[in-house]
Amino acid sequence: MRSFREVLKVGEAHCLEAAVGAAVILEQHGYPPLLMDIESVDLLDHVIFVFQRDGLWGSIGRSRDIGLHGRRPEFRTLRDLTWSYFDPYVDFSGRIKGYGLTSLYDLGNYDWRFSPRKMIKIENHLRQIPHRPIRSSDKRYQQLLARYKSYKKRYPDRSPAYYDNRNQWML
Repeated sequence: MRSFREVLKVGEAHCLEAAVGAAVILEQHGYPPLLMDIESVDLLDHVIFVFQRDGLWGSIGRSRDIGLHGRRPEFRTLRDLTWSYFDPYVDFSGRIKGYGLTSLYDLGNYDWRFSPRKMIKIENHLRQIPHRPIRSSDKRYQQLLARYKSYKKRYPDRSPAYYDNRNQWML
């Protein structure tokens, strides 16, 4: 886990590093540094930067999977925003089970912007924050999983983009 400064040096970022990078940049434009942890049953959580515009929630996210990138600010609640990630989150092992919101200001005097050290404190903090459950039907999950497996069998090197909510994505 690298800080914003270290990510710029390396030129690549995973989801948490990208969320922190978005927090650093958008904090300068008046947005609070809010991160949302999307919790998965396979323990491969996804972290996004979340923001509000005109009372609606949006996100900035980075992932290998196109469906896990950001969302336009069109969601009334964080729960609705999280649900927009449900279908694209299903892969061979992933399934959303909850979400948690935190502000990087909750870390106190910790230098999450420019530290040259590994940023383990952010990861640990995200594990400790309370998460609200997302319950979904097993039938729906099984249908999404079957669709994903069929797609990957046909296109093993592609990320699915067949989701109905693509108009809400920020690409």
